[in-house]
Amino acid sequence: MKSYSLCFVFMLINQLIYAKSDSIIKPQVRYSPIVIANLKTSENQYIKCTYGQPLKKGREIFGNIVPYGKLWRTGANEATEITFTRDFKIGDKLIQAGTYTLFTIPNQDKWTIILNSELGQWGDFNYDARKNILVHEVNCQEISEIYEGFTINFEELMQGIQMNLIWDKTKVPVLFENVIAPNVETNNKRKRRKSNN
Repeated sequence: MKSYSLCFVFMLINQLIYAKSDSIIKPQVRYSPIVIANLKTSENQYIKCTYGQPLKKGREIFGNIVPYGKLWRTGANEATEITFTRDFKIGDKLIQAGTYTLFTIPNQDKWTIILNSELGQWGDFNYDARKNILVHEVNCQEISEIYEGFTINFEELMQGIQMNLIWDKTKVPVLFENVIAPNVETNNKRKRRKSNN
């Protein structure tokens, strides 16, 4: 009788353990992981980009998976978002500190870089061009290395920060130029005039 009772107790404990393990909520598997690229410069400027990282997986990327001439979320899943803690210039356009959605339109020789004020977008399905704060064209380059995962990184340069969009054998450099405050610019001009006299 004791052996039956022990066996029954053992089975009951087993059922309780398995019942509890079934109630464990596991994280959702993401085939394109969320990646954060960031840079804090020597001038205390901070830039951060959050994006989904799709993988090449032996596929032809640009002109195929990512078509030429079409709007792209610049990553996978949620639209890519970029944050600046200071104002920058891209081309001749002043970009105020803040967070923006980053879209692109890839082409073979040039890409169109788009900053949009609507945050929290999934892909580019609800893209509204009326909320664009920047549309700027940049050149792209072919590189020798093959990047398996879409990659965004930043480099600190004398004139500002360069963002690199890289996937497969394509690299797209985008320069965020430092903005010189008017009073600093005026003081520098005065110093130059004095040194010339």
